[in-house]
Amino acid sequence: MIATLLGKKIGMTQVYDAQNVLVPVTVVEAGPCPVVQVKTVENDGYNAVQIGFGARKPQNATKAESAHAKKAGLDVTPRVLNEIRLTEAASVKPGDVLTVAVFTEGQIIDVLGVSKGKSFQGVVKRFRTAGGPASHGSMFHRRIGAIGMRQTPGRVFKNQAMPGHMGSDFRTVQNLRVVKIIADKNLILVKGAIPGANGDDVIIRSGKKAPKKA
Repeated sequence: MIATLLGKKIGMTQVYDAQNVLVPVTVVEAGPCPVVQVKTVENDGYNAVQIGFGARKPQNATKAESAHAKKAGLDVTPRVLNEIRLTEAASVKPGDVLTVAVFTEGQIIDVLGVSKGKSFQGVVKRFRTAGGPASHGSMFHRRIGAIGMRQTPGRVFKNQAMPGHMGSDFRTVQNLRVVKIIADKNLILVKGAIPGANGDDVIIRSGKKAPKKA
């Protein structure tokens, strides 16, 4: 079974688990994800499955996107598409739908998404540098300070922490635990925080580095 879904971050809340412990969770609307295309070694050189999520308005979909969805027998054009590489031939076919049933409560998963954008930031916020004295009259508080090396080597080294754009990076948070699954609403409650703002698209997959049971 393909243990990967596309979804949307709803927000954070807190619930009680089976041990009556209050757990902070992120609510994710995961699926349903229709199978749009199945790739095989014979036709494409590798095994993969392309799944979709959401629905695009007909006037906002190109002819190529609409035809691609109709070829799989879908009534609507998915808003998001993602390809899942497989080591073996897929057991699904175009038109099949993946739901939250591919996951179980207590399972370890990874969540991939784009982090929140924070615009242009200085080194104190971006790289947590110490900065200068906070007292009055210092005239040096949150600046980067000296970055040169005098005459030798006479240049700034690569990867020097400097002000610049912060956030909007593709990030993966690993080893999160599924606290609860609400199948009738396509919701997954995940312990902890995940990348992105509320409403952003995310990818949920089974944990690749899940700790082994003793």
